[in-house]
Amino acid sequence: MAEMFVTLGTWNWLIFGFILMALELLAPGVFLFWLGLAALLVGLLSFAINPAWQTQLLMFAVFAAAAVPAWRYFARSASSHSVSNPFLNKRTEAMIGREFTLEKPIVDGSGTVRIDDTIWRVAGPDTPAGSRVRIVQADGASLTVAAA
Repeated sequence: MAEMFVTLGTWNWLIFGFILMALELLAPGVFLFWLGLAALLVGLLSFAINPAWQTQLLMFAVFAAAAVPAWRYFARSASSHSVSNPFLNKRTEAMIGREFTLEKPIVDGSGTVRIDDTIWRVAGPDTPAGSRVRIVQADGASLTVAAA
């Protein structure tokens, strides 16, 4: 067993790193990626400085342990990007306050309006086609309008 560790070298670490990253593709969870990155770093450093096998294992342990805070930092910064776009996945809420022209009149509380390339069903007071309306409420795929 000790002989296996003594023969650790650059190629062993690089292959191990790529195997871990490939396993991440099969079982995603962003855990094996960081271990694979740690193994690749040890492989690159082993190529440059050729440390003893004990040092290589220690470097791998340090890099793998440092990967956890690095992952949390990147995950936190990625989640802050979703805060910059509060209406992502809330398309109807982004329409509140916008004005559109009725495509079909609102009769008995129901009509349609064209928003971009989609025709939306709207509810509101009876209004003739071609009138400008403002969206005042959005609930799922239901839009409530008022005269603009």
